[in-house]
Amino acid sequence: MRPSSTLSLLALGSVAQAAVSLENSSLPPRDIENIERAIEARSLADDIWNDIKNAATCTACQGILVLLKGIAVFGDGAFVSVATELCKLAKVEDDDVCEGTVGLEGPIIADAIRNMDLGSDTSKLFCGSFLGLCPEPSVPQWKIPFPSPQPQTGRPAPSGKTPLKVVQYSDIHIDPLYVSGSSSNCTKPICCRPYTAADEPGKSTSPAGPNGDHKCDTPVGLEISMYQAIKNIVPDAALTLFTGDIVDHAIWNTSQPYNQKQISDAYTYMSQYLGIVYGTAGNHESNPTNAFPPRSISNSSQWVYDALSDQWTRWVGASAESEIESIGAYSTKYPNGNLRVISLNTNFYYRMNFWLYQEGIEQDPDGQIQWLVSELDAAEKAGERVYIIGHMPLGEGDAFHAGSNYLDQVVKRYSSTIAAMFFGHTHVDHFEVSYSDYNSRDASHAVMASYICPSLTPTSGMPSFRVYDVDPETFAVLDTTTYIADMANADFQTTGPVWTKLYSAKETYGSKLNPPVTDASVELTPAFWHNVTALFESNSDVFNEYISLKSRGWNVASCTGDCKTQELCQLRAGRSENNCVVPSIGLHLNKRSDELHGHSHHRSHDHQECGMSAGMKTLGSLAVRKDLLDELETRANDIKGSSDTESSSDESDSDGPSERDSARSPDLQSPAGAARSTSAAGTASNTGPGGAEPATGTNTNAASGASFVSGGTGSATSLPPPPSPVLSATAIKLPLLRNSPPPTPSPSSPDSSPTSADRELDNAPPLQSLTMPSVCALPTPPRMPPSSVTRASAREQTTAAEAVDELETTTRLMPRYVNHSGS
Repeated sequence: MRPSSTLSLLALGSVAQAAVSLENSSLPPRDIENIERAIEARSLADDIWNDIKNAATCTACQGILVLLKGIAVFGDGAFVSVATELCKLAKVEDDDVCEGTVGLEGPIIADAIRNMDLGSDTSKLFCGSFLGLCPEPSVPQWKIPFPSPQPQTGRPAPSGKTPLKVVQYSDIHIDPLYVSGSSSNCTKPICCRPYTAADEPGKSTSPAGPNGDHKCDTPVGLEISMYQAIKNIVPDAALTLFTGDIVDHAIWNTSQPYNQKQISDAYTYMSQYLGIVYGTAGNHESNPTNAFPPRSISNSSQWVYDALSDQWTRWVGASAESEIESIGAYSTKYPNGNLRVISLNTNFYYRMNFWLYQEGIEQDPDGQIQWLVSELDAAEKAGERVYIIGHMPLGEGDAFHAGSNYLDQVVKRYSSTIAAMFFGHTHVDHFEVSYSDYNSRDASHAVMASYICPSLTPTSGMPSFRVYDVDPETFAVLDTTTYIADMANADFQTTGPVWTKLYSAKETYGSKLNPPVTDASVELTPAFWHNVTALFESNSDVFNEYISLKSRGWNVASCTGDCKTQELCQLRAGRSENNCVVPSIGLHLNKRSDELHGHSHHRSHDHQECGMSAGMKTLGSLAVRKDLLDELETRANDIKGSSDTESSSDESDSDGPSERDSARSPDLQSPAGAARSTSAAGTASNTGPGGAEPATGTNTNAASGASFVSGGTGSATSLPPPPSPVLSATAIKLPLLRNSPPPTPSPSSPDSSPTSADRELDNAPPLQSLTMPSVCALPTPPRMPPSSVTRASAREQTTAAEAVDELETTTRLMPRYVNHSGS
């Protein structure tokens, strides 16, 4: 049982020696004894805590990584078990949420930590994102190569012709398990599900209405209501932009078939009610949530690309299929005008995509930036205008500085070709301005506007969508209007949502500029949007109106002083390194709606917009709670002791591999101790490691009607699923609108035969005839087998002499956490 790099083990503090069994070690026994005695001389947790108190925060985080690596090296099961217990102790979430979320995302985090170099930029990036203990490293310099020089022509003037209508909606987050009458007040990330008997309809003291609640995701009826409103309000819409996130926020309880069903149903409804729809991949489309690895690491997101391709090709054509299935992005020509729509997979730059914390991650994951340059250059030569759509805005704190910087270079170069950019993700109504020089953020240097659409899901405000007036020739945005369904309206839960105009940009902001910008034929240029931020800065009344409109008039909080300064900085940041966001210890980069409404202060109201990672919040708690640090060290030493006992038992039992050895993580069984194969945390099929058929023992998810593997070959270290009663099939019928037909299979789908999930849902009784079981709980997702990845690790076994050299290097790098005794 020997891990692949002695360096990574000698840097593991009090658990280092545990990872090298004596019978396989090439180190002399005396060296091992001295290392163990020196490392265990004092508590790492005490040193780490002292460093945090003395503001040596980055050093402290490296110490925390020492402990985490010492656990992760023993496999995903060990890491998930410890992280789950810490999550429960920290009361980050309810126990079942901790178990489900950490069980899904934990293997990906463990794999990154296991292969992370202490002191590297990757480790500092991890420390900043997870614990707020390190500033983000400087952006690695990369000057994007462009195939042609930038033309001197600026943005084309609008034609003055009758505008077209373009619709945008985002973050629909459909909850097919929403139950009218169930409790809207709960301790879960989302409510309006009968998690307990007390939450059941007729028993709750805060029953949810049939059409939605601010503490819950979107019922299907509200979704269809929006499509119908779009069809009625904008019957002549030229095209629709959907900027991602279909799946609900119950991220502890998702599965691949469940997400596939959600994706299929949503796009089928869109095709029934709307015309051309151009979509993009949201971070919630994958399972586990946020998991989009570059192909150089794993192909475990192939299934979601295939699922999206099956839906998108009905609008973008078969010619874009290979792009979608390769990187989750596409470029397509709008058939009725001189416009190209480019959909980016922004998940490659997302801070909570834990696959991106691997050492040596490429600057341009899957070559998407170079592909984008090629598409934009071809569009420029063809005289086309371009809309860029994506899920996450590039100036948000959620965006890695490096990826945002590289994309910003591309935006600057092709600023005359790109008419506008459209995003979602934040759930609130706002915008971002990009500049040619971020040291001179003024109207003359403004080069691009990003339109960030508020969400349909009502967790951050009123359900919303936008309509843009655009020039029919230049496709420049001439005005933007937001429509909402006012949930405060007395008729919202009875006769149904009523969709009305909330505001338009020219009426609300343009009319107050000097000189006013109200002409219907004038473009909302990047300079216009910078001038709006200047208006906010000088006019508190207008700024306060903007703050109210962000949440569409719901739960409006005051924003003055530092809050206002920060907000203005973010509006003037199309590049994330310039958004003034500084992580603080134990505090993560929440979405703007969380910051605005203070949702992070009370768990019962912590219905977070992005489905915040329980694993990230758990590790962040280590930076602010000494008791959790002590527990982490105790668990690490427990694992060490267990490993020592195993080693002694294995040596005395037989010369061959023991039963316990064969149950360990594949990471510790490969010949070099480092070979990693396709990750099971989000694989394209529910098979055991290496693509083997699943082991016996499946758990049927009533939400999707599919069976899931709760264990597989080599997965003995995984946590077993917690006992949980499962809703009967009759309790999960999609709550459709009255007399609304269910979605029909897409004609473009290669296999339109009904699945078991389709049959179970279709055969369920109508919603109004449901009877809830006496004990209601949602089906528990399966435990994923231990993860690994497709690329081989760069770490190889070392000789005894190399190990001594590595120990000396580590001692210089981490004097506090290795050479404690001075011996």
